[in-house]
Amino acid sequence: MLIKKPEIPSSEITPEPLYLNRRQFIGAAAGAVAAASVPTALMACAPGEDEQADKPNSYEDITTYNNFYEFGTDKSDPARNAPRTLRTTPWTVEIGGLCDRPGRYAFNDLVRANRVIDRTYRMRCVEAWSMVIPWRGIQLRDVINQARPRPGARFVEFTTLHDPAQMPGQRREVLDWPYLEGLRMDEAMHPLSMLATGIYGRPLPAQNGAPLRLVVPWKYGFKNIKSIVRIRFVDRQPRNTWQISAPGEYGFYANVNPQVDHPRWSQARERRIGEWRRRPTLMFNGYSEVASLYSGLDLRRNF
Repeated sequence: MLIKKPEIPSSEITPEPLYLNRRQFIGAAAGAVAAASVPTALMACAPGEDEQADKPNSYEDITTYNNFYEFGTDKSDPARNAPRTLRTTPWTVEIGGLCDRPGRYAFNDLVRANRVIDRTYRMRCVEAWSMVIPWRGIQLRDVINQARPRPGARFVEFTTLHDPAQMPGQRREVLDWPYLEGLRMDEAMHPLSMLATGIYGRPLPAQNGAPLRLVVPWKYGFKNIKSIVRIRFVDRQPRNTWQISAPGEYGFYANVNPQVDHPRWSQARERRIGEWRRRPTLMFNGYSEVASLYSGLDLRRNF
């Protein structure tokens, strides 16, 4: 089901593409983390849901309620801290590993080389809350094709900026820094996977992972790594930061799955930000077209 692209005041529309609660775990640690062409606004709705039920969250919701531990562990910390210290210009992304075109790519050049798209996706946090976000960015597979990975490249590893001067949360040992994430190559090449550069047609705010973040809508939000500075093609499954910190609670795949609970809370239902009523969690966050990627894989063991 398609969602209508949100109306934005003309004064807020960018004239051209911009190139631009795990808190329980933290407390414990302190005491002892398809189709070749896809419509620009893609949304899969559950039976009985209507378009209005999945209307996008407001710009304010999206930019003030965030997990970005590099700037603090409270939801309001990133919006308060990130814009003051994170410098996103100039920005380069190092692409390397098992590929034929490694190098350091200026952010503007990387984005200008690819088609800019607008996609409205659900975002489901592992903490059992959710949003609907209108993203702007580029398809991840376009960047991958540009780098020409070699046949032995089976996974893609992503790394966040590591700079405690800009990211004060990295001065605390709440996680192993820098933040790492990874995808299997077929996941990364799926047409739903994107690298976001903006929301609501405007530049991606610092607290949302400026200038470049991963968006994989069928996975829990912690997979959507922010402020990316490195992309590597590797032959072995990389470990991700929350898996390193709590392997019994956070796995590599992190597919949204209402049948597999977090050890400390149920994943069967979720709270949409701005709503009081909890709604059922959808398998793969409603993006059933990715199910074939996991044919034969035990999603209880590979969570």
